[in-house]
Amino acid sequence: MPFAIHTRRVVGAAAENHDLENVIAARTPLVFGLLIGLGFLLLLIAVGSPLVAFVGVVTNLASIAAAFGVAKWIFQDGHLAGALNFERQGFVDAWGPLFFGAILTGVAMDYTLFLLSSAREHYDLTDDPQYAMRMALRTSGRVVLAAAGVMVAVFLTFALSGPLAPKEMGIILAVAVFLDALLIRLVVLPVVLRIAGRAAWHRPAWLDKMLPYVRFAH
Repeated sequence: MPFAIHTRRVVGAAAENHDLENVIAARTPLVFGLLIGLGFLLLLIAVGSPLVAFVGVVTNLASIAAAFGVAKWIFQDGHLAGALNFERQGFVDAWGPLFFGAILTGVAMDYTLFLLSSAREHYDLTDDPQYAMRMALRTSGRVVLAAAGVMVAVFLTFALSGPLAPKEMGIILAVAVFLDALLIRLVVLPVVLRIAGRAAWHRPAWLDKMLPYVRFAH
């Protein structure tokens, strides 16, 4: 006896986000692996210390985690929905992790290089890790804060938009950049390196032969 099979398609924002998530989920570990690996390699070449490069990459991941936390708290859980004039959709858009991870890695790497290059310069001159970190904050801290302030102001303009996607992008990036510059770069990173002392700037002899010589002058 012949019969027919009827199929139904699910449409809507939730279904679209689910399909997109399935497509990019397999690529996400690869993208984050490249971001972490390239970031570590860049810092290693720039400052010549494996421990400093490792700390820089780990603190970058902390900034990305903060961005995801903000995204969930505001746009998935719906906090501040009334103040920001949007309707809670119950999920964070699937493009969020890759987008925020890539943008924040680039921004955080800029700030990290500002600070660590200055600290490396002063450490090479004085062999004093405490003094090097203090001078890095004195010479580069205001530059980091000023650059972050400009970016936060630009990102917040997207919060005034009507569509949810640019609103989500602007608010999350503004909060994440603010937290990264004020807490991660100017508090957490210097504290960790001050605690590590000279060990933070140690360069093994075998690595010294492999890395190009990079000299900074501010």
